[in-house]
Amino acid sequence: MATQLGVYPRKPSAMAELFGTEKTLVGAVHLPPLPGSPSYRGQSVAELCRFAVEETQAYVGNGFDTVIVENHWDLPFLKPGEHGYEVAATMGVITAAVVAELGTKVGVSVLSNAGQCSVAAAWAAGAGWVRVNQWANAYVANEGIIEGQAASTTRYRHTIGADPVKVFADVHVKHGAHAIVADRTLAEQTEDAEFFDADVLIATGSRTGHPTSVAEVVGIRDHTQLPVIIGSGIDPGNVGPLLAECDGAIVASAAKENSRWWGRVDPEKVRAVSRAAGR
Repeated sequence: MATQLGVYPRKPSAMAELFGTEKTLVGAVHLPPLPGSPSYRGQSVAELCRFAVEETQAYVGNGFDTVIVENHWDLPFLKPGEHGYEVAATMGVITAAVVAELGTKVGVSVLSNAGQCSVAAAWAAGAGWVRVNQWANAYVANEGIIEGQAASTTRYRHTIGADPVKVFADVHVKHGAHAIVADRTLAEQTEDAEFFDADVLIATGSRTGHPTSVAEVVGIRDHTQLPVIIGSGIDPGNVGPLLAECDGAIVASAAKENSRWWGRVDPEKVRAVSRAAGR
C-alpha cells in the first residue's frame, strides 16, 4: 500500500472493518431477471431469494469469505436514476436473505452504476457495502454517457442515515471508454476516486470475466492509501500473483459451471480458486 498522505484524509480500512481477514475472496451472485426487466418471467421473490442463498452457500462453503449480490440479468442495463421502485425493493429483499446467512459483510451492486439504488437496497437489507462502477469523472459505456455518482450517492446515503455503508469504486471501469477525452492517467483517476471519498478501489479488466493485469493493480495501488481489490478475470492460474499485489478479489466467471456469468456456481471450481489463493 502506498505511504503518501493521499488526496483525502486517511480513514480506517473498510476491508478490515467489514471482513477482518487478509486477501478477501468475494463471490458474485448474479441474480436471474428481476421484476421490471425484459427477461423477467414471473419468478416469485421467494424463489429469487432461494437462488441467491444457494449461490451464496456454494461460495462460502468452499473457501470464499462473502458475496456481492448483483442484478446482472437485468439486461440491457438502465442508467443511474432510471431504476424503478421494484428494483430497490426486490434487491433489498433478496439481499436481506443473504445477509441472514452471512451478516453485514455482504455487498450490493445495482447495474449499471446505480449508486443511490444500491445504497437503498443495502441499507434496507443490512448489507455493509456497495459497488459503484463510475464514482468520479465520466465515461462512454454500453448505456451511453455515464457520469460519476459520488456527489449524489454520498448525499443520498447521508440523508437516509446509511453512512455506515461503504463504497467500493472502480478505477478504469470495464465496459467503457475510460475517460471521454482520454486525458486522465490511471494515477489521476485513482486519486480522483479517493478524493471523492470512496472506501475501497477496484481494478478490472476490459469486460466481465476478462483478466485484470498486474500492472493495472499495481498502478492503482501505488497511487492511493485506500485498500485495492480486483473486480474481474480472477481464476486459479492468476489468483496467487494478483492477490499478492492487493487486498482481495471479486470472482464470478471462473467459479461458474460453464465459465460464463450466466452459469450456476460450481462448488468444485470455487474450491479450485480457494486452493490457488492459499485457503
